[in-house]
Amino acid sequence: MRVLFIGDVVGDKGVSMISRYLPKLKQEIKPQVTIVNGENATSFGRGISRSIYKQLMSDGVDVVTLGNHAWSNNEILDFIDDTNRLIRPYNFPQNVTPGKGYTLINVNGKQLAVLNFQGRVFMDNLDDPFSLADALVDQLQATTNCIFMDFHAEATSEKLAIARYLDGRVSAVVGTHTHVQTNDARILPKRTAFLTDAGMTGPADGMLGMKPDNVIGRFLNQRPARFQVLETGRGILSGCVVDIDDKTGHATAIKTILYTDDQVMG
Repeated sequence: MRVLFIGDVVGDKGVSMISRYLPKLKQEIKPQVTIVNGENATSFGRGISRSIYKQLMSDGVDVVTLGNHAWSNNEILDFIDDTNRLIRPYNFPQNVTPGKGYTLINVNGKQLAVLNFQGRVFMDNLDDPFSLADALVDQLQATTNCIFMDFHAEATSEKLAIARYLDGRVSAVVGTHTHVQTNDARILPKRTAFLTDAGMTGPADGMLGMKPDNVIGRFLNQRPARFQVLETGRGILSGCVVDIDDKTGHATAIKTILYTDDQVMG
C-alpha cells in the first residue's frame, strides 16, 4: 500500500498547485491513497470552504485533514458532518465537536485508517492526544493494522514523542503545521514511518506562505500586523510518500517530495 501525503495547502496558490501537479505526481508515484492537509486552503490562509474541498476531491485527493484552523471559516459547519473524507483533529472536545477525527479508506480490499490529531505544546489545550490515540488505535486494530496519522503540532519533541509512543502500533506518523519540511524521514525501530513535518504547498517565496513585508515589519516594530497570503511568484508542493506492508501494517519506506514551479517532475 502506497500513501501520498501532501503538507498544508496554503491559499489559492496552494490549491492551484494541487490542481496543476497532483495528476502528474500520481502518475509518477502511483499511490493508492492521497491525503492532503487543507486547514489553510482559503484565500486568506485559514480554514477550508465547501468549494475548495470539492476542488481537492475532483483533483484526486482521497482524504483532507485539518488542524488548529479547522473552524476559521464558518462555512465548514455546513458540510463537515456530510462527508467521511474531511476529518478534523480527533482530540477536539468529544461529543460536542462537529465532524470526525478519523476515517477508513478501502484500498484493494484492505482498509487504511487515517487519523488526525493536534498537539498541545504552544497550541490550544485540547484533550490529551496520547491517551485518546492510545484508545482509538486499540479500537481500530480490530479492523485494520494499517493506520496513518497526521499529527498537527508545533513542537518537534511532541511530534516525535507521539510517534515513539505509537511505534509499532501505527503505520506512519507525519507532522504538519510548521510549513517547513524537515529532513528526518525515517522508519522507527518498531517499523512506524515518521517525519516531523511534511512542509507546505503554496507560495514558495513567502514566509510560511504569507507576504514577507508584514511579517518582517512585525519583527522590526513589535506591533500587530495582519498577515496576508502571498499569491504571486513561484509555487511549492511538499509532502512524503509512505509504503506500508498491508499484511503487517508496518512501514517499509518513507521518502520526502518537494517540487517548485521551476522544477520539472518526471
